[in-house]
Amino acid sequence: MIEAIVSLKDETSPSVGRERIRLLQAVAREGSITAGAKAVGLSYKAAWDALDAMANLFGQPLLTSKSGGTTGGSSALTPAAIKVIEAYARMEAEMARVLRSLEPELAGSDVKPINLMSGFLMRTSARNALRGVITALKSDKISAEVAIQVSKENTIYASVTAQSVRELGLCPGREAIVLIKAPFVMVALEGDLKTSARNSISGRVLRLESSEINAEVVMEIGADKTLAANISAHSAKALKIKVGTKVRALIDAAHVIIAID
Repeated sequence: MIEAIVSLKDETSPSVGRERIRLLQAVAREGSITAGAKAVGLSYKAAWDALDAMANLFGQPLLTSKSGGTTGGSSALTPAAIKVIEAYARMEAEMARVLRSLEPELAGSDVKPINLMSGFLMRTSARNALRGVITALKSDKISAEVAIQVSKENTIYASVTAQSVRELGLCPGREAIVLIKAPFVMVALEGDLKTSARNSISGRVLRLESSEINAEVVMEIGADKTLAANISAHSAKALKIKVGTKVRALIDAAHVIIAID
């Protein structure tokens, strides 16, 4: 069964997805922000942060609130909020319908309909975007380490906030996209290498393009996936890197960004 979950955002505001739409619905149903937040498992502050983010994204308030009185404060949806909820439901339904209609055309290609959305619509400045599956997740109150297997041979670890884990719904078994800027990828020759970098990924140089100052090293890391690194031309020459050289890509877990469909 294919189910589409739409997430909306702009360059300056956090994303608005199903969880925040449910918060709006809960506030309308319960009659107050406090009760609505409790109904969806959020703190009062987290609910206000989410409501502020939605107001920023849509450019107008989505709630009208009354305070005081013998019965306490109350909140209700604005006409704009009602339209947002209705439009969101329609967008999800239409997206699911379109993805289901593509299933027969993609049969036997190993491409999932849901992957098309990130493949066609994702825009990022990161040189590396690798799809994988979350295999492990360790978290405390503040931070989390997420392991994403991107090929049979290699797993990439990302250090993110616990809040990001909750907002993205990260969990073992879920597909995710790893984003890494090429300058954050260091290159070393394969061997008995000791390093503090959380990620040490084995690969083989597939392409090498060098200028007087910089060099781009593209490594094959398994499962027909590649990883690009921007290093100095001096380093590429000193390491005697050429096509076919076995290398290791070293990446700090804090430099790994996680995205989801």
